[in-house]
Amino acid sequence: MFAEELLAYSDSFNASAFFSCLRFMGDVTDEAVAAVDKIEAALGKFSDGPFFLGQFSLVDIAYVPFIERLQISYSGIKNYDIVGGRPNLGRFIEEVNKINAYTQTKLDTQVTLDIIKEKFGVRYLPIF
Repeated sequence: MFAEELLAYSDSFNASAFFSCLRFMGDVTDEAVAAVDKIEAALGKFSDGPFFLGQFSLVDIAYVPFIERLQISYSGIKNYDIVGGRPNLGRFIEEVNKINAYTQTKLDTQVTLDIIKEKFGVRYLPIF
C-alpha cells in the first residue's frame, strides 16, 4: 500500500520539486523543500535498508531518475544541496550509486545539467 502511495505521489513530487526549480528564479520554493522533505520522511519509514520500502524495489527504480535530475538541477541552478540535513536521502543516493546496473545508465553530471538547461530554457545561474 505504501508503494502505491509513493508511486502515485511521483507526479506531484516532480511538479513540486523538479519543475519549480526550473520555473522560478531565486531561492528554492517552500513547496519544493516540502516535497523533498516528504521524500526524506518516506525513506525513513523502514529500518531494514536505505530504500523506500527498506529493500530495493520498483519504487526506487521509479524515483531514481527524478532524484538524480533534481540533485543535479538544484546544485547547478540554485546552488542548493538537496541532501543537506536529509540523511535518509543521502544514504539512498549513496546506495543507489553502488548499483552497477544504475551507474551504467548515468550521464555525466555536467552533460545532464546542460541538457536540462537547454530543454527548459534556463540560461542563468543565481549569484549567492
